[in-house]
Amino acid sequence: MRPRFAGRLGIADAVTAANAGVGFVAVVAATVDPELAARLVLLAAIADGLDGLLARRYGGTAAGEHLDSLADVASFSVAPAFVVVTLATNEWGYDGVRSTVAVGVGALFVAAGVVRLGMYTAYDTGNDHTEGVPTTLAATLLAAGVLAGVTGPTVVVASAAVLCLLMVSTVTYPDLYPRDALAMGTVQAGAVLVPVVFSRVFPRALLAWAVAYLALAPQFYWRTEGKRS
Repeated sequence: MRPRFAGRLGIADAVTAANAGVGFVAVVAATVDPELAARLVLLAAIADGLDGLLARRYGGTAAGEHLDSLADVASFSVAPAFVVVTLATNEWGYDGVRSTVAVGVGALFVAAGVVRLGMYTAYDTGNDHTEGVPTTLAATLLAAGVLAGVTGPTVVVASAAVLCLLMVSTVTYPDLYPRDALAMGTVQAGAVLVPVVFSRVFPRALLAWAVAYLALAPQFYWRTEGKRS
């Protein structure tokens, strides 16, 4: 018996499904090594960019937009939230107010990501911009921060809380130009493959780039062509 998706999904959808699988592996890895989990989140971000490229090159499917958002819930909502909670509870334990706050922020991060992705699928697909911080950017900020050495639980939890608010805000973010997306993907690949080389130069460069885009893109970075993301 053939699976239902045979003949209905394309190569971009296969990469999207792989993205979701990487997100699950990141959750499992976080229990043992949060830095490895952060690298896997960045690997999923590379896959997220690749599926958009493949969709434009070979064509998308009717299910593609929905699969993309579902996969992003795993990789850019659940996985980074679990990394945040793991870092916090490794330091603070599971008892007490601080650990409860950390778990609450993690839950809010997932909820905000789900809402943001649902709104994106309903209203922003095909546009050259989107409202609210993209989940990929939020996850990249947290993962790059961990790999750059920003692992203090207070800073990590506070950062996740701020990103919760920004994901559901009405701040408008333009899509990246292809050349800029490629450059970012190259730095992400360096952070995944050799995160500690040259005093963690790749994670630190990625973190600086992501913070700059977070703060400056709504006002200074605009484009006219759209993309699938």
